[in-house]
Amino acid sequence: MADIREKEVKSVSGIPFLFLLIAIAVAAAFAVVGLDAKWQKLIVLFLGIACLLVGFSGLYKVEPNQSAVLSLFGKYIGTVRTSGLRFNNPFFTKKKISLRVRNFESGKLKVNELEGSPIEIAAIVVWEVNDSAEAVFNVDDYESFVQIQSEAAIRAMATSYPYDQNSDGDISLRSHPKEISDRLRDEIQDRLAKAGIHVIEARISHLAYSPEIAGAMLQRQQAGAIIAARKLIVEGAVGMVEDALEALTTKDIVELDAERRAAMVSNLLVVLCSDKATQPIVNTGSLY
Repeated sequence: MADIREKEVKSVSGIPFLFLLIAIAVAAAFAVVGLDAKWQKLIVLFLGIACLLVGFSGLYKVEPNQSAVLSLFGKYIGTVRTSGLRFNNPFFTKKKISLRVRNFESGKLKVNELEGSPIEIAAIVVWEVNDSAEAVFNVDDYESFVQIQSEAAIRAMATSYPYDQNSDGDISLRSHPKEISDRLRDEIQDRLAKAGIHVIEARISHLAYSPEIAGAMLQRQQAGAIIAARKLIVEGAVGMVEDALEALTTKDIVELDAERRAAMVSNLLVVLCSDKATQPIVNTGSLY
């Protein structure tokens, strides 16, 4: 299939032609009234109507941020982007294409992420037509093409990343929104390039586990958070115990043998790492 690229074609202002057609209509009306012979009136009336039909078929309006794709008997002639009332060959076919920025939100798609877990994902795509000839001639219906190909790109992108981060530095759907948005935009742009579409932005608007596994995944996330919190608590407690023992030794407050040091470490870790408040036992006798 040969790619058709947009090329600009010149057009002239339609205002002078509009006044000319009005003048022709007025002149034809006066001529019909002034003629006596019926056959003469019919000829003038026929010629006047024919001129008006041909003239008005050459007039067309181009709004701001709109283009008109011109073709003649199936052959692409060019594109007019100059706004206003324009005039070209009356036999040209004119197809209007909006160049305005548009957006749509995909439906909630159910896909399997990189690790195989089913998720629901949806995205918002902001796009515009930057080559009206490609949009008209390279694809059948460019608006439907944008939507279908965007959803296909969302599915492909979602299967390339895990839902959550497994380790530091990994890119996941939930933890790296900017990187995921850039990848999604590039993925959609690659699919829409032949349709003359420029993707301005693409970002995820909905991301969640599928309902059948949402409860289990929530428990998994909670367990991970608890483990991470306990790890920080234990690391902090070990540091505090180490500091306490070092301070006791440096200041020569008390000397502890290996067994007493182990008991002290055990007691301090229990106090520092316990979820609930501990009940101390006060030793009122000797040290041992």
